Order: sequence, then C-alpha cells, then structure tokens
Amino acid sequence: MTFELISGSQAAAMAVQRVGVDMVAAYPITPQTAIVETLANFEARGMLGGEFVSVESEYAALSYCNGAAAAGARVFTATSSHGLAYMHEMTHWCSGARFPIVMVNVNRTLGPPWCLDPDQGDSLSQRDTGWMQIYCSNAQEAFDTVVQAFMLSEELLLPSLIVFDGFYISHTYEPVDVPEKELVQQFVGSPGFQAQVKPNFTANLHGLSTGETQMGLVKSRQEDMLRAPAVFEKINERYFETFGRSYETIKASIPSGAKTAILAAGSTAETVEWFLPELKDTGLIQLRMFRPFPAGLLAGIVREHELERIVVIDRNCSPGIGGIFAQEVKAALYGISRPPVVQDLIMAGGVDVTRELLEKIVQAYPEEGLVDQKWGVEL
Repeated sequence: MTFELISGSQAAAMAVQRVGVDMVAAYPITPQTAIVETLANFEARGMLGGEFVSVESEYAALSYCNGAAAAGARVFTATSSHGLAYMHEMTHWCSGARFPIVMVNVNRTLGPPWCLDPDQGDSLSQRDTGWMQIYCSNAQEAFDTVVQAFMLSEELLLPSLIVFDGFYISHTYEPVDVPEKELVQQFVGSPGFQAQVKPNFTANLHGLSTGETQMGLVKSRQEDMLRAPAVFEKINERYFETFGRSYETIKASIPSGAKTAILAAGSTAETVEWFLPELKDTGLIQLRMFRPFPAGLLAGIVREHELERIVVIDRNCSPGIGGIFAQEVKAALYGISRPPVVQDLIMAGGVDVTRELLEKIVQAYPEEGLVDQKWGVEL
C-alpha cells in the first residue's frame, strides 16, 4: 500500500487521474475547486492522460461531457451547490441519453442566504434525474468510489453522482491508500460502451419521440437502475481481491440486542460510527447508495435485528414534508410486518454533529408520545 496525506478533493482527483479519462470539463466552485485544480495541475504536468477543458460555466461543463460521451469518450466533471443546480437541465439529457458520465458533487448549502456548510439538498434535489447517487464518508471512500463509478456507469450506461461533504471531507487531510496508475487502469479496463457519434456516420440522435416510445425508454432506464446494487456488489468483490477494500450499498453496525439505530450518510455516518461504543444500545445504518434506493436491503436489516426505532439524521429538508432520507426510509419500510418507528432529526444547513448531540439524539424521543420530526436546533 502507498499512503498519501491528502484531502477528500485531492483523493477524488487522483482517482480520476489513475483511471485515465479521455476528457475533464470543469468550472470551479467552492468547496469543489480543489478537485479541478488538482486535475488541472495533472494536465499541466502531462500526467492527466486526457484533455482538460476550462469552460465558462457549470452548464457548459456538463454539456461538454454530454458531447464527449456521445463520441465514446470516458469523461468526468465535478461541481457543488448552485453549480449543480445550474446543470439541472443537462442532468436529464445525460441520463436519458444513457451516457456513463461520472461527476463528483461536494455538498454545500443552496442559498439564499449564502452558506458554505455541507447541506445535502444540492445533490438530493437531483434525485429524480436518473443519476445513480453514492455518498462517501471519508477520503478513502471518495477515491475508491470514484474508481468504481466508472465501471458501474459503463456497465449500466447510466451516469453516476459521487457525493461527499464540503469541508468535512473535501478539505480535511487524512491518509489515503493511492494505488499506482497502471494497477488502477488494469482493474478498470478500457471503456466498454459504444460511441453514438462517429466519423462518416449519419445519425439522428434524441429527436422527437412518441409517448409510447418515451415510456419504453423510461422503463428500460428504471430496470437498469434497479440492477445497480447487484452490479456494484460484483465490482466490490473484484475491488477487494485487488486492493483489499470493499463497500456496501448500505452498511449496518448494530450491537447485539440494540433496538434503536441511527441512519445517516456522508461524514455524519463516520462520526456516529466513531462514537457508537458510547451510545448505549444503539446501532448505525450507513446509507451509501441513495439512488437506486436499497429498500429491500434496508428492510432485511430491520428484520434481522428486529429494530423498533430508526432515527434518521437528515442534512437536508424538503419544505412541506421534511427530511428527504426519512421519507425514503418510511416508503421503503411501508408494508413490512412490525415496522420500526422512523423519527427524523433535521440538521439542514450542515450543523456540526458532536458526541453530545448524538447522546441527545438517542435520548430525545420519549417512548410515549413519539415525536415524528425534530430539528437539530431544538436539542
């Protein structure tokens, strides 16, 4: 193993460089800027291996990726917050066209007012665009997941959004095992998807369709999206054989006899795991793959451990309903026998999660008169 002391942003950029992409198109935005800075430095030193394109906006970045992927190129971009919101129209075009684009989003609160803390509302606002979404809890996960995302996207012909928290992960330095480029490229292999745009080949791409044709395309995309957990598991089996690490779509760390679990994603999940020994009779469910949502796996964890309560920490809020992760969890568990009580703790705006706060979370909900939803500012 070759460990380097790097930030989460640098880890993501090094993963892209190790994979060997044909093209990076990017526009800087805090707190994602270090990703494209690192990739630009690789290109300036002749180490990127592909083309780095500085564009005039985030919309242009994803448009450029869309065109390059249509020509059969392996492409990457990164963004955050309002940059991702600006890309919104193009996210639909990329997924509908079945382009295996990999993009990193570094979570940052959407304004107004301006706020740089890691609210997950920017990535979750794209949940219905047809992109797979995977949330990372540290820099090592960021490196490994970006590498795996190229294989996942290229097999399913669906774009991937790899997500991690701004500053907590993007700017925090930690030891990361960074394999040699030759080994990573050998593992990932060459792009296995067909170019839709070819020299001397005439084609009409993405023109007008009938409602019936469109429904068939949506159905096909949905079916392939649902295959993602199984494909991801196979990729991780191979990844473990090569690099000694693997990741689950959803991970349960629940002590024997515990009837309460905290469900979280991103750096919050790692914080909970760190303090888990101090939280009496409480477990952790780390949600990594949000799209597709691993409903069956979550239900299996609930049944296996006979959980009676799940407290969901939501670093987001959908006005009018509440925390987005909590709503997904409730939908996933609807209809199972003896479902647990799902309680939502909304930490919108990226409020820091401390040991004291976690202790309050476990104690915050009385057994009688269960509270369905609380706000972090109330604890």
